[in-house]
Amino acid sequence: MNPRTVATTPFNDQKPGTSGLRKKVTVFQVANYLENFVQAIFDTIAAPAGSTLVVGGDGRYYNREAIQIILKIAAANGFGKVLVGQGGILSTPAASCVIRKYQTYGGIILSASHNPGGPDGDFGIKYNTANGGPAPEKITDTIFARSKALESYRIVDAPDVALDQQGSFSLGGMKVEVIDPVADYADLMESLFDFAAIRTLIKGGFRLCFDAMHAVTGPYAKEIIEKRLGAPAGTVINGVPLPDFGQGHPDPNLTYAHELVEIMYGASAAFDSAQATPTLLLPERSRRPDFGAASDGDGDRNMILGNHFFVNPSDSLAVIAANAALAPGYAKGLAGVARSMPTSGAADRVAAKLGIPCYETPTGWKFFGNLMDAGKVTLCGEESFGTGSDHVREKDGMWAVLFWLNILAKRGQSVEDIVHQHWAEYGRNVYSRHDYEGLPSDAAEGLMAHLKSQFASLPGQKFGSYTVKLFDDFSYTDPIDGSVSTGQGLRVIFEDGSRIVFRLSGTGTEGATLRIYLEAFESDAARQRMDAQEALGELISIAHELSQLKARTGREQPTVIT
Repeated sequence: MNPRTVATTPFNDQKPGTSGLRKKVTVFQVANYLENFVQAIFDTIAAPAGSTLVVGGDGRYYNREAIQIILKIAAANGFGKVLVGQGGILSTPAASCVIRKYQTYGGIILSASHNPGGPDGDFGIKYNTANGGPAPEKITDTIFARSKALESYRIVDAPDVALDQQGSFSLGGMKVEVIDPVADYADLMESLFDFAAIRTLIKGGFRLCFDAMHAVTGPYAKEIIEKRLGAPAGTVINGVPLPDFGQGHPDPNLTYAHELVEIMYGASAAFDSAQATPTLLLPERSRRPDFGAASDGDGDRNMILGNHFFVNPSDSLAVIAANAALAPGYAKGLAGVARSMPTSGAADRVAAKLGIPCYETPTGWKFFGNLMDAGKVTLCGEESFGTGSDHVREKDGMWAVLFWLNILAKRGQSVEDIVHQHWAEYGRNVYSRHDYEGLPSDAAEGLMAHLKSQFASLPGQKFGSYTVKLFDDFSYTDPIDGSVSTGQGLRVIFEDGSRIVFRLSGTGTEGATLRIYLEAFESDAARQRMDAQEALGELISIAHELSQLKARTGREQPTVIT
């Protein structure tokens, strides 16, 4: 099976975003589209002959077909071995784990994260470097430049690899090893957390529910939560990965994880592990689970819930940082903490008390990689339901869930009590994000341009009880390599430290998503338990006024509130 060279014409729309190249499935199915991008990756990274690569994805529609194409192009480009998750499955954090454990040259991850799947849904591809993290901008920019100049790609003609069978196979002189997608990752988790304490907690009657949303984490959660930690069968709901995510939207938030929310919030709903669905039960059996969690399409995001209680992702990062020493893998302390700019400053307050640095970066997990590789930070987090540490180089939904279980097992308190005590000690950064999805791109861009026109005039202006101190477009200079990233989000910072941030999301494939982030600090314990939307009401009105939101987009209500 000799490699053959296929003439091609470049595409001009293959610029990776914050999390790789994402398009509709139908775009990737266009002749040579995927092949071109994969060849551009291989041309850019110039892996030495015989190198090892990791390949896997979140199981969404077109995952299997794409893997077969990637394997054949890898064989034609001189790779010696490829590690592939059985069934084509590897969660994004598990892929990072495998890259790091086996010291491969890097990996290709097929995922559009929390975006919908299916034949009419989204698909994505990204390259992760040898440290297990997403390729930095200097690499993705080079991949894009190469994709625009590509005239051919190389591929071998060979039968497809049997992805459902673990074992070693030969493909054009290259070895393909189909591996257990869960084992290496589960072993890593067991080394970081006190599984014995969590097993004792569960055995003592602690009840939990994990919603895998018919996405990639189902097999991981069943192995770890039900098998290794001893939770009853059925604790993991929607645990079978499906190409269309069961026609759901695999984004773990209060809007899209509606089944879990019904279980944790429903007035008379309770969790029946035998049926794994919200069920109306008699009063004596109507106790809700003590803990609920969900993860997204590729397993890198998480949502944490208590009994009728939502943990804001910004608070989740801060609580984990404050309680990190309770987990064996973090008992020696933290080197530092990093958060994305739109994430609240709650973690900053914990870092200050611990006497460790807290770094503020642009959105995108790749910006944490340099800090972790340099030993500057241990924990990282983003307000977009992403939390993780230096155990891998991706955010990690299952890891966050296990960290919370470890904290609950050690402290013996409820989720709500732990968060309330945290606010009492550190103060509360009242926080919310409003997403306006599917906006016409020209309207969204016009709104941002209108905001930018106020850079000079806005500082010093008073809006109700708030006075603007600073209005800028966030930029970041990487403290490790000196690279500069500009245009990372518009920040309106008020005299009292409250702020509003406006960003257009880079993770969608259709239209534009405007995200408005709102934050105010509350030190008064008597006011810390107010509903966030009520507490932020004046800032919400100011955000609408500054952006002319209704006039420019026709929208008054966000699609999603977190």
